[in-house]
Amino acid sequence: MKWLLSQKIIDTQNFNIGDSLKFTGRIYTYLNPVSYLDALKHPESFKSFDGIFADGGLLVKAIKVVYGKKIHRWSFDMGSMAPIVFEHAQQTEKSIAIIATKQEVVERAVKNLQTKYPRLNVSYYRNGYFSSEAEQDEEAKKIVQQSPDFLIVGMGIIKQEEFLLKVKKAGFKGIGFTCGGFIHQMAQSNLKDYYPKWINDYGLRFLYRIYKEPHTRRRYAKAAFIFPIKFLLEKIKS
Repeated sequence: MKWLLSQKIIDTQNFNIGDSLKFTGRIYTYLNPVSYLDALKHPESFKSFDGIFADGGLLVKAIKVVYGKKIHRWSFDMGSMAPIVFEHAQQTEKSIAIIATKQEVVERAVKNLQTKYPRLNVSYYRNGYFSSEAEQDEEAKKIVQQSPDFLIVGMGIIKQEEFLLKVKKAGFKGIGFTCGGFIHQMAQSNLKDYYPKWINDYGLRFLYRIYKEPHTRRRYAKAAFIFPIKFLLEKIKS
């Protein structure tokens, strides 16, 4: 996975986040310690992205300690990159499509987003559940035909990456981001930021999610115990 750090993980020391909103026809995703383990099993999918942001303090620290590369954490949430995307889309009158989570959840999230950003043009949205590969193919073609400026996909690790790649291969000319559980969080937020300010300030997002989302506990256990071993082994192998 040396290619991941040398070619795909974005060096945020020398990268203007605003640039990711200017150059069309590009797609971006995010890796945290847990999704890093999944990426090891699906390297070709991640190689096809135009850039990958390091999401998670543990991954950022591991990259610094093991590779001597200093980068900053960026995630698609309201404490990081999401407000930049939505503010830009609102100010420049760009359209956004969202594919994520369950239908009732994405509907609540869109309502919250449009209350928070009154001029935000969410031109299309739907749930992230598909009955077949053929349905995904049809949806990809539909998105390309609608031609939103931004596409945000939250379907869970690997599924969201593969779907976003499918849309790009179908001819999508906009800018795409995966977003993990952000839409689910936005649906619950009641217009407040999902993470309290002090949680963001002290980098305790993982503890807050363990408290708020019990289903994430197993994932964070993997991050704590398996990720460091695999990360070091990949360094040795390279």
